[in-house]
Amino acid sequence: MPDPIRSQIPSFAGQLEQYAAIQGEIDSAVDRVLKSGWYILGKEVEAFEREFAGYCGVKHVVGCASGTEAIALALMALGVGPGDGVVTVAHTAVPTVSAITMTGATPVFVDIDDYFLMDAGKIESVITDRTKVIMPVHLYGQMADMDAISAIAEKHHLRVVEDAAQAHGAEDKGRRAGSCGALGCFSFYPTKNLGCYGDGGAVTTNDKGLYDRLVMLRNYGQERRYYHTIKGINSRLDELQAAVLRAKLAHLDEWNGNRRRVASWYAELLEGACVCPREKPGARHVYHLYVIRTKDRDGLRTYLEKAGITTLMHYPVPVHLQEAYKDLGYNAGDLPVTEVATKEILSVPMHPAVTRDGVEHVAEKIREYFGKRGGPR
Repeated sequence: MPDPIRSQIPSFAGQLEQYAAIQGEIDSAVDRVLKSGWYILGKEVEAFEREFAGYCGVKHVVGCASGTEAIALALMALGVGPGDGVVTVAHTAVPTVSAITMTGATPVFVDIDDYFLMDAGKIESVITDRTKVIMPVHLYGQMADMDAISAIAEKHHLRVVEDAAQAHGAEDKGRRAGSCGALGCFSFYPTKNLGCYGDGGAVTTNDKGLYDRLVMLRNYGQERRYYHTIKGINSRLDELQAAVLRAKLAHLDEWNGNRRRVASWYAELLEGACVCPREKPGARHVYHLYVIRTKDRDGLRTYLEKAGITTLMHYPVPVHLQEAYKDLGYNAGDLPVTEVATKEILSVPMHPAVTRDGVEHVAEKIREYFGKRGGPR
């Protein structure tokens, strides 16, 4: 029988297995910080920023308190505020849009493509003289079409901010997530491909001017202690989380490789049973989530739940139809591809510790469900 933990998606999938695998490294990192007597914006944060910059292929990284605030800080660094428009997608976690509204800017939505990513062909239709930024979301572990998006941004004199919260290590034509736009934003929430033991985030950039501004913005706008050059906020990555992330970063490519292997097992065992995720040409998908599609999503989910297999929906209600954002004026039918997807998507167990037995168990139950109903729908 498969390990029940590995056949489900607990709140922090795979974290216990991950900690057990590198416990000595994590414990040593935490001990190092506790004995240092320095807990905020110290050597661990500086070292992690340097190491993560090297990993992403950028010149600068600024650690901050969360992925949501990473996006808000990126927009603030670009001078985005009330009256400005930020083009993004509604098929994303709500924090993407929360961060936009935190600055006073207005989110403007475009539909998605067959990969669940921003449809670059729809962007120009929503650009106005108020548009400041295009923000693609690298969803589920795969990057959006950065060549097409960047070309549109250049044509209209806009900046690109990447929401890379689900794409640590993902690639598009050899470029890593966070290295293609003016700024890239990461979350280190515990379930991410690179996660800490609490909240954490970072902004990547190759622009020294934006880097200097971000360093001030995350720390009350201080140029030096007690001297505040600009209006900022408190959004700092702490030393403990930075030390943990340094330990984990050394294993990220291995863990992403494990995710890709799990994805290959699903693709093999679910062929013909449902629609499985596809990797774009020239891309390296890191499978933060493994999201299948079926028109009978709700029935399948109930069946798997009864079999002891927990699934999730990322995400059941698109942002443009959320009650909190009804003031934006969107209606059902405005983003048809997004709205159909939210009725068909189902996230099955995915993390680096999922075993072949676990995948076989999940796939067997999915095939069993559709077999009882005369085939997939």
